[in-house]
Amino acid sequence: MPDGPTEFASLIAQDRSERQRKEWRGTLLEYLELVKADPGLADLAHKRMYEMILAKGVGELDRERDPRVQRLFGDRPVKVYGFFKDEFFGMETTLEKIVRYFHSAAMGGEESRQVLYLMGPVGSGKSSLVERLKRGLEELDPIYAIEGCPMREQPLHLIPRHLRPAFEDMLGVRIEGDLCPVCRWRLEQEYGGKYETVPVHTVTFSSRARRGIGVVPPVDPNNQDTSVLIGSEDISKLDRYSESDPRVLELNGAFNVGNRGLVEFIEVFKNETEYLHTMITATQEKFVPAPGRHGTIYVDCCIVAHSNEAEWQKFKADHTNEAILDRIVVVKVPYNLRLSEEVKIYRKFLERSRFDAKIAPHTLEIASMFAILSRLEPTPKCDPMTKLRIYNGEEVLEKGRPKKLTAQELMEDAKREGMFGISTRFIMKALDTALTQHGGVIHPINVREALIQMVKEADLAEDVKKQYLEFLRDTLHKAYLEMLEKDITKAFVYSFKDQAETLFHNYLDHAEAYVTRSKVKDQVTGDEMQPDESFLKSIEEQIAIIGPAADGFRQEVIAYLWSASRRGEKISYESYEPLKEAIEKKLMHSVRDISRIITKARTRDAEQRQKYDNMVENLLAQGYSEESIDTILKYAANHLWKD
Repeated sequence: MPDGPTEFASLIAQDRSERQRKEWRGTLLEYLELVKADPGLADLAHKRMYEMILAKGVGELDRERDPRVQRLFGDRPVKVYGFFKDEFFGMETTLEKIVRYFHSAAMGGEESRQVLYLMGPVGSGKSSLVERLKRGLEELDPIYAIEGCPMREQPLHLIPRHLRPAFEDMLGVRIEGDLCPVCRWRLEQEYGGKYETVPVHTVTFSSRARRGIGVVPPVDPNNQDTSVLIGSEDISKLDRYSESDPRVLELNGAFNVGNRGLVEFIEVFKNETEYLHTMITATQEKFVPAPGRHGTIYVDCCIVAHSNEAEWQKFKADHTNEAILDRIVVVKVPYNLRLSEEVKIYRKFLERSRFDAKIAPHTLEIASMFAILSRLEPTPKCDPMTKLRIYNGEEVLEKGRPKKLTAQELMEDAKREGMFGISTRFIMKALDTALTQHGGVIHPINVREALIQMVKEADLAEDVKKQYLEFLRDTLHKAYLEMLEKDITKAFVYSFKDQAETLFHNYLDHAEAYVTRSKVKDQVTGDEMQPDESFLKSIEEQIAIIGPAADGFRQEVIAYLWSASRRGEKISYESYEPLKEAIEKKLMHSVRDISRIITKARTRDAEQRQKYDNMVENLLAQGYSEESIDTILKYAANHLWKD
């Protein structure tokens, strides 16, 4: 018998066994014993959500080991949550605010009676965040509920109010809420008031089956029926039961469905204000009206709403909406502004797609640069590309020294950054277009062309369109040529890293001797000699360190590396950014002429052909595909070196 069906059967049996193991049925009396052993079974919705997030682990970005983190966040500790890992990038501040909301609400603070409202531009991740919370609920172990209750309510609601203080002392929990009309009727009519015998069972959360997860889409303003929120009366049953009989109730509204879990309001402010009044009572008073003449119904749910900034500003401008505004916790969800994180977003999307993509180096980086440049506010303190690099945690050099400008300083001057610009969806459409037009082979050149075409066709203000095209045709063109020249240099220089390390250590030997007024010892002959100032200058002039500035630069290099060595850090040519840049430029300068001649040549002699073939082989090793190399080298020949 083939292995396949046996493996399938084994998987099915294992899954069924696991699900059955988690199933439980009993009476309220038996459930009380479970709560006594584990009071967490009585947690309210916000506490359950908070514990769900924490269960996946919480860490902190390491400021000591990663200088980029220190440059980005300063001394502020930044938490990272395993629950959101590998799905959300560059959103540390937003995620911290969301978790802080659930933490406060879990403790019974004011947030437990307020709506969590996510506000941001299209494609910033609002819906994805809510989907992650909903999926997290579906992954939880089952909760305990009154069997047959349309709202799967907490079994402790069966305990009469006059006995609750005693039960709370015995169980170590607080009992909140009341029975729904249906369960009140069943308790009296089916169980004769003997609440301890009412059956209890386990139930899972499910968005598709509408168990514990309710969704409210925007409703037509001319037909905003509150039954979408609170359910309705089944007219077909009115010939058998009176209007006051709970058996006519259909408790299938979003608040009924989302009881003990989550209710999502999509594009919340597209609804009329009157329609949202039910949301006020649900969050502040913990009840919603029952359909017809059946009073009110207790609800325990997290209400998460989201919409874009324009809808929020319009709603906030109307002073008659103050009652709702006072019950909202606003969390901004801006676009990501970090280059390294933006690249991860597109890589995630492409990995989940069905494209068999061959992606040349820097392709996603160039696309990401365009997205981020469009989201930045101009500043007199630096140009847009410098700002982008600072926001990425890079050490930007100015006249050979790190620029004295921090990400925090720039962000303080920019209040709306990340709330406008190109969305991730726009970039993904461009990537998809390039992939389909070029047989799954994409590189910065054809992706940039796709972006230019999309910007031309987009419905944008003329000044915005002009700025975007300038980014693509000029700023990113120059940025890519710098990246390309470095790649070609590495392809021409045999063992680029080894040669860079050799230059680095030679520079350190001579710079240290110069600073300490000592001599350099030849590693081969053992002879002592004076530090070679001409060699030091040949490195330093690559980053415009000339004249009197050289003494200070050499002292800074030695002081920095001594400090790093004391901290136990591994020292390499990449350790000190200014020196790293100088060494790489030195190597690039050394092969520029030969690389220009060989890539531009239409015909090559045997020696040039050998060097060209070696370069192509090295580019393949760097991640370039055979299909893209010819196009990229022609681009370099036409644009990189001007005769």
